[in-house]
Amino acid sequence: MTATKGRILTGHRPTGPRHIGHLVGTLEQWAKMQDDYECYFLIADLHVLTTDYEHPERIQENIVNVVADWLAAGIDPAKATLVRQSALAQHAQLSQLFGMMTTVARLERVPTYKDQIQNLGLNPSLGLLAYPVLQSADILVYKANLVPVGEDQMPHIELTREVARRFNTLYGETFPEPGGLLTKTARLPGVDNRTMHSSYNNAIRFIESEEETTKKVMSMYTDPTRLRATDPGTVEGNPVFEYHDVFNPNKDEVEDFKARYREGKVGDVEVKKSLAVALNNYLRPIRERRTEFLKDPAKVVKILDEGTEKARPLVEATFDEVMRKMGLR
Repeated sequence: MTATKGRILTGHRPTGPRHIGHLVGTLEQWAKMQDDYECYFLIADLHVLTTDYEHPERIQENIVNVVADWLAAGIDPAKATLVRQSALAQHAQLSQLFGMMTTVARLERVPTYKDQIQNLGLNPSLGLLAYPVLQSADILVYKANLVPVGEDQMPHIELTREVARRFNTLYGETFPEPGGLLTKTARLPGVDNRTMHSSYNNAIRFIESEEETTKKVMSMYTDPTRLRATDPGTVEGNPVFEYHDVFNPNKDEVEDFKARYREGKVGDVEVKKSLAVALNNYLRPIRERRTEFLKDPAKVVKILDEGTEKARPLVEATFDEVMRKMGLR
């Protein structure tokens, strides 16, 4: 099918194998978009260095894992273009040029910059401060119209729109002002009810076995005020029931669990065992496809390399246009 609704650029940092938060937050939506949009999915390996430049040995393995996870989740290289960010120098070069017209004060107001400093205890680098500028270059070098993002990334899209607007004002109409397309599924909490993050070991990943998934589900955070199975429990804000809502196709069973949980007529163990079965059933075909792809890692890398070369003429043309308009050619 020919793409009709516009051009999309989005991606992931290759920080490790994907988890169920990525699946319902982005990957399932990306897979559905492939028929209707011209999609570019970016392995944003340069962005990894903004928070971790001391472990280069991890990056290539992580790239293979992330691409395999994408393919297993339904990303189709016949419909979408997979791109390695660092292999196209125009991403970094355009970021440098955009940095000339973006103030430090503006970047210091980006909420995710403040959050990362506080939550990760980072001594911020220039790269971390300029992360949204590189992200703007990632988007605009493809002249993308839409960027699927979580709500926390919307300030980055607004900065991208500002960069596009300022460039167009200074040098003539060049870039569209991309819109952010919010993901439809609310962000899943981790099994400990904190933000799901690989570094917290609170995420359920594609790479795990069904036994490992079951073990994590059985240890999940529930209502901390409920001491016995006969105590009335709270469903709202309880991650076990949030997972049931997403992954359990038997909605009658889910509603029955909720009603009995509120009345103190079902224990956490029964609810969690049912969730483990539903979640493993949901993930099984993805895990099977992932295993098949990783039987030949070189083929996974080849898919990424071929997509990168397919994207090269577009990013080269955009960058050449920018250089000429800025008087550098």
